[in-house]
Amino acid sequence: MILTATLGLPMLGALVIAVSRRWTETTARLFAVGVSLLPVFLLAWAWLQFDTQGALFQFVEEVPWVPSLGMGYRLGVDGIALAVATMSALVFSASIAYPVDTQNQPRQYYAWMLFLQSVSLGVFLALDLLLFYVFFDLSLVGMFFLIGRWGHGQAQLAAFKFFLYTFCGSLLLLLAIIGLYLSVEPHTFDMRVLIEQQPLAGGGVAAGLVFLALMIGFAIKTPIVPVHTWLPQAHVDAPGPASAVLAGVLLKMGTYGIIRIPYSMMGETFARYALIIALFAVASILYGAFVALGQRNLKRRIAYTSINHMGYTVLGIAVAGALIQDTEYARELALVGATVEMVAHGLITGALFLICGSFWQRTQEYDLDSYGGLLRQAPLLTAFTVLASFASLGLPGLAGFVAEFHIFAGTFDVYPWLAVIGVLGILVTASLFLQMLQKLFFGTLPQRWAHFEDLHAVEWGVLAVLSAGFVIIGIAPEFLLTLIEASATLLVGGP
Repeated sequence: MILTATLGLPMLGALVIAVSRRWTETTARLFAVGVSLLPVFLLAWAWLQFDTQGALFQFVEEVPWVPSLGMGYRLGVDGIALAVATMSALVFSASIAYPVDTQNQPRQYYAWMLFLQSVSLGVFLALDLLLFYVFFDLSLVGMFFLIGRWGHGQAQLAAFKFFLYTFCGSLLLLLAIIGLYLSVEPHTFDMRVLIEQQPLAGGGVAAGLVFLALMIGFAIKTPIVPVHTWLPQAHVDAPGPASAVLAGVLLKMGTYGIIRIPYSMMGETFARYALIIALFAVASILYGAFVALGQRNLKRRIAYTSINHMGYTVLGIAVAGALIQDTEYARELALVGATVEMVAHGLITGALFLICGSFWQRTQEYDLDSYGGLLRQAPLLTAFTVLASFASLGLPGLAGFVAEFHIFAGTFDVYPWLAVIGVLGILVTASLFLQMLQKLFFGTLPQRWAHFEDLHAVEWGVLAVLSAGFVIIGIAPEFLLTLIEASATLLVGGP
């Protein structure tokens, strides 16, 4: 029942906060942090118990729901799901612990955060397609209220655009899930059965339509160019911790969903369109990097780097599904790299958006041109921003490099010309982060920031934990690679 407890405890904590009264800011936050840490410990324990030589899915929990329709409460994890879920739980705990203006509604704010943690983890732990869809959709509800109620600027407009855009993608997913359900006999929503039977193998109109609906739905969530336009405004107007969750966790639902459903359940169809998917991925890499370079808004700049980095992830998945002869090892490398990129991006960009929250709490300003000279004024803030920026641009010794090296090593063997073009995105990413650091921390300190405060204890403590994560992965990644490779080998080799 470890996975059920992982989902259930945050939901129970959310209900406790929601129905209770007279919670102070400090009490509500401490309670929420304590509850949010429980899934981290449970998943860490599952990680230690995971058998890398065992079955693809482990810790399986199954209870019949509507047997006549093939519906059931099914949970389980492979190495990929376990790695992404553990990272997600940690990012939630960090975001809940990070100081934020709850606008005198701490009880409601932390209840929604715990609710969102529960349903988000459900996406990564579900082994039932219908259950996956329910959790996938409920995550939109939690983020809608976090942006609309506790955001700033045009928060309600940003929340509405986020919900409407991503809900359209969810509806496409629902149609595709029904198509997969009807394609197997007897009808079932069991992911294990669908992965094993590959019911729509062989192509045809039905397979093409189901695949298209799945990919558009997940592309919106990821997001991939050109269905990315909801993302920048949602980030800019969301509170810092909500942005950290949006980038660190919710975007991973798109790429994880690609791996779990079209890649795993429709291998032949995925291979047929792998090159097209890779082209969209490279377009996202370059577009995200170049547009980010042109942004003067700190948060918008980091938001566009998310499009760039999720492009790397999709490129790795596309390469893994190419099914080109004698490239199995390269495709496995690419899938491992895509998964490590999800973990690394969650930790790194989560930290960057929390840092954005610290800037907003102190200045109510994101304009890069209004800053400068903060190095001496805020050395701790400078240090953590520099570290996270270098990790994001792929500096060796940090998690981003491990992920991108695997992705491009695999891509060079399968689509070498796309790898050459995609590498340009790393160069532009380096430029945009170095320019950002120069504008924030070097030069002359504006007079109005003469009393700018450095990070407080809770802030630098949270950032230290996230930073330790992407530093350890960069220096000693074996513990993560071993877990992911166990499942990547089985998936690349076929069901």
